[in-house]
Amino acid sequence: MLANEDIEYIKTHLATWLAEQSLGKPPVVYEIELRERMVRVEEALKNQGEELKAQRETMQMLMQQMDKRFEQVDKRLEQMQQDTNRRFEQVDKRLEQMQQDTNKRFEQMDKRFEQIDKRFEQIDKRFEQVHQEILQIHRDMRQLAMWALGIFLSVAGLSVAVFRLL
Repeated sequence: MLANEDIEYIKTHLATWLAEQSLGKPPVVYEIELRERMVRVEEALKNQGEELKAQRETMQMLMQQMDKRFEQVDKRLEQMQQDTNRRFEQVDKRLEQMQQDTNKRFEQMDKRFEQIDKRFEQIDKRFEQVHQEILQIHRDMRQLAMWALGIFLSVAGLSVAVFRLL
């Protein structure tokens, strides 16, 4: 991964470096060797450029695949969110139905308690009537007892008077 500036730097200084390393060789041999080295460097640079291009294409392909996968994940998340929303709506409906059923049952219980209250009121009235009747019977019995006592004393007094007269 050499930049263009690096390649230019190498080209300008390559001859100097090669000359420094092969000072003892004759200029023709040196020239041929230099050309061979330059050809090898150019081929290496060309191969690196092709490799970089292949890597770039591979990276672009991977990026596209990643984008597709991210889109799929986004779709899955959206679907999951919609499913979750539907489920919460169902739960809300169930809770509302349960609340309505509970309210109906409480209303029924209220009606039953009202009926029980009415029955207790009727029983209270009946007990009050029975109490009044018992009090009346008590008064009547007292009066009857007084009459019976009076009659008994009268009969006893008359009996004593008749026995004394006799």
